[in-house]
Amino acid sequence: MRVHREASSWRPRPVKRVHIPKAGNRAKLRPLGIPVIADRCHQGRVRNALEPEWEARFEPKSYGFRPGRGCHDAMSAIFTVCRGPRAKRVWALDADLAAAFDKIDHSRLLEALGSFPARDMIRDWLKAGVFEAGKGFAPTEESTPQGGVISPLLLNIALHGLEQAAGVRYRLTTGVHAGETMPGSPVVIRYADDMIAFCHTQRQAQQVTARLTEWLTPRGLVFNEDKTQIVHLSEGCDFLGFTIRRYGGKLLIKPSKAAIQRIRERLRAETHALRGSNAAAVIAALTPIIRPAFRS
Repeated sequence: MRVHREASSWRPRPVKRVHIPKAGNRAKLRPLGIPVIADRCHQGRVRNALEPEWEARFEPKSYGFRPGRGCHDAMSAIFTVCRGPRAKRVWALDADLAAAFDKIDHSRLLEALGSFPARDMIRDWLKAGVFEAGKGFAPTEESTPQGGVISPLLLNIALHGLEQAAGVRYRLTTGVHAGETMPGSPVVIRYADDMIAFCHTQRQAQQVTARLTEWLTPRGLVFNEDKTQIVHLSEGCDFLGFTIRRYGGKLLIKPSKAAIQRIRERLRAETHALRGSNAAAVIAALTPIIRPAFRS
């Protein structure tokens, strides 16, 4: 009741800055922006209104932070593109955006929202600033706080059009071939700020890199050079915790070495903490870790 009553008069509050270890590199910290409870409620209301419109517009091979889609859907799409001895797209641009949530250009994002009724409220969330212990308040001239309820949707909106910018073209016909990519076109599969583009040649992969670099720059985004590479699938590459590699005419997708190592380290820490516990306690603690890893 309070959220509905204050919807028209509510003024967004600054988010609280919290740093957590990154999953792939615990020596590095990921900055989160945690909104107050009331802002989280308002963001949930706005997201529920905004998401259906954009779900009808988002590009086909975007999988991160979307209802009914997940990591395994992205991997299934990769298998469909690259499987078999006659696969033509055997070069991959394995790319990652540097601090995507923290660098999104506000003006471009708000322009994409057009005349959406809650556009002003979204703008106020983007401009609300952050508060960090020991540093005080700081304004936000860019970024959407990673940790906000609506932030993942805003990231997808900011990156909408990436496939088209990369040169991906789809068949517009009806029937069994509707929605397939055109011959000669690259295929770009994106999961939030991680993406992989499958190309016919190394030169095409370089062209896609140049196009995307030009498209990302006015949006405040750049590739993370340490995590961006062009490789032949015979050499293999990692994406979303999986290794994708062709062995002759066969495609093999399996958990990456880094993902396996993370599971082992977590199991090691849990079993060390459970020393002396009974069997039921050990099973209850380890099952939530083992089952998702086994399904992968």
